[in-house]
Amino acid sequence: MLLSVDRSDTAAVHSVSFDVIAAIADREGVDPMDIEPPEYEALYDAINPEALDALFAPREDGSPRASGRVEFPFCGYLVVVSSDGDVDVEELDNGR
Repeated sequence: MLLSVDRSDTAAVHSVSFDVIAAIADREGVDPMDIEPPEYEALYDAINPEALDALFAPREDGSPRASGRVEFPFCGYLVVVSSDGDVDVEELDNGR
């Protein structure tokens, strides 16, 4: 997967970057651990995973970030991550 994901804190909570990997894996019908080169693009080639996680993480004082969303192409899909925690993926058209 080539993505630094620390699951030691809790198995129930994943980072946004892991949720992106999981959403792609779901669409591809594979295990998230299989989303890695050479068969799949590395997430860090599409977007900085740490920056993506930080963008949607609560502020240091615990208050939520402002609402918003980020869109980027990854593994043939358009990935849309919104501040409410949703990760949507849709196939990219050839014309995009």
